[in-house]
Amino acid sequence: MICLGWSAIIGCVVFAVSILIADFVVPDHDWIADTISDLGAGRYEFIVDIGIYAFSASLVACALLCAHVHFGGGRWSTGTIGLAVLGLIVFLVGARNEYGDRDSDGVVIHVYLVYALGVIMLTVPWLLSKGFAEASPSLAKALKIISILWLISAPPFFFLPTGIDGIYERYLGLIAMAMVVLIGRFFIRRGRALKEGQG
Repeated sequence: MICLGWSAIIGCVVFAVSILIADFVVPDHDWIADTISDLGAGRYEFIVDIGIYAFSASLVACALLCAHVHFGGGRWSTGTIGLAVLGLIVFLVGARNEYGDRDSDGVVIHVYLVYALGVIMLTVPWLLSKGFAEASPSLAKALKIISILWLISAPPFFFLPTGIDGIYERYLGLIAMAMVVLIGRFFIRRGRALKEGQG
């Protein structure tokens, strides 16, 4: 439990660091105007891809933790599956390489993955909040806030001018990472408490 909790947090750190590195390494990149997807194409695509895969692993780690410590109910089960699906979607976004370079070979699914990610990211924190309510009321409240913040913040992204959508996408990424870090932190503490109880 402790290991998976730290894996979730470290994956977020790797994702954030990879974006910062790519912001400086990729030539002619404007981090305010250009999206993370733009960093994931071209000569230096491997830098951001590493971060994307790390964040995907973070989401899967959270799904495993929620499946292992099941706080009961259909909402919890659905939220747990949602975390796993989010991990798969993030992985596919990195693996498909359909972004930034305007690739149109074959079936382009990037936009559909983004829509799915948006909807699932909205529902997962809300679904899990009820299960966390007894074990950690503060975490349950934080997850509800994240869900509401996502509901307010995510839709405008599709209507923003291209001159600022890059920095706005990074803001949305911080919301998603906040969910993962909070869940990972909870299970690290829970794992330590159980370990001390056994000792």
